[in-house]
Amino acid sequence: MNKSKKPRKQTAFHSLTPDTVISLVEKALDVRCTNLCRPLNSYINRVYELQGEDDTGLIVKFYRPGRWSPTALQDEHDFLLELHGEEIPVVPPLILPDGQTLGRYENMYFAVFPKKGGRSYDEYNEEQWLELGRLLGRTHVVGARHRPKERIIMAPDRSTSAQLATILAGDFMPPDLAGRFQDISTEIIEEIKPLFAGIDMIRIHGDCHFANLIYRPGESFYIVDFDDMAIGPPVQDFWMLLPGYMQESLAEIEIFLEGYETFRHFDRRTIALIEPLRAMRYIHYIAWCAHQVAEDGFSHVAPDFGTEHYWQREINDLSEQLDRIRSAPALSGNF
Repeated sequence: MNKSKKPRKQTAFHSLTPDTVISLVEKALDVRCTNLCRPLNSYINRVYELQGEDDTGLIVKFYRPGRWSPTALQDEHDFLLELHGEEIPVVPPLILPDGQTLGRYENMYFAVFPKKGGRSYDEYNEEQWLELGRLLGRTHVVGARHRPKERIIMAPDRSTSAQLATILAGDFMPPDLAGRFQDISTEIIEEIKPLFAGIDMIRIHGDCHFANLIYRPGESFYIVDFDDMAIGPPVQDFWMLLPGYMQESLAEIEIFLEGYETFRHFDRRTIALIEPLRAMRYIHYIAWCAHQVAEDGFSHVAPDFGTEHYWQREINDLSEQLDRIRSAPALSGNF
């Protein structure tokens, strides 16, 4: 059942060819490229590795039409350029000859980035936790300077409610499970909403998991892929890096915060948001898969999306997460 009843939309985005990609980048940058055009993994956008005739590595990203407005894309680019200006290790888009960072082709926008290789870690030692804390502390100093113009607000009664509405509006689940899914999701939103009252909300990466941190030997960790940049609580940018649930990761949290607070104060009350944010992530991920099915007719990351087994599993996971939130012990000490 992992297919939409609607036919796949055939647009320029779905029919990009190597010739088109290379020609657009050559024109946008006023450079000559080799014939290299290697597609890279991306579930939302279209991303290709190119090579200039001077052997410079280039990455071009074509943003999925309709997913972000031009203003929201510019928010992402502006944040990256601000971070780069503060010598924070990110990969900003290249400035095109017209002074902009966004190019346009038919109904889509694209950007070109310098290629930055590196490796990902799925476990960190103590020194790396300190380094990540310092990196994200510096990132949030810049993020707190001002708000973006058109980015989502990551809060249960804002982003999560909108994502739930998107899921329920589509023909994605068996009718006998739709009510149960709506009930448990709504219960979670109402349960955690008060926890976000009065919390500092700033520009954040929004999707900071281990695959979006690359390490370059002799340099440092780089934060990459700011597509999901949002307005949200700073704790969102490190909980997905933790090795387990909040109560299982207190040692890593403490080391991370030691590095973080070298540059920016951290509101330790917001550690209590980690498990609520995990529940919000579950709903976010389901909505993300639903977008894929609605637009492409298929979800690459959830092959069984839409089946009764899929929805029963998601309902069970959300129920368990709500129990975990409700049974969490009160934080004490520094937390």
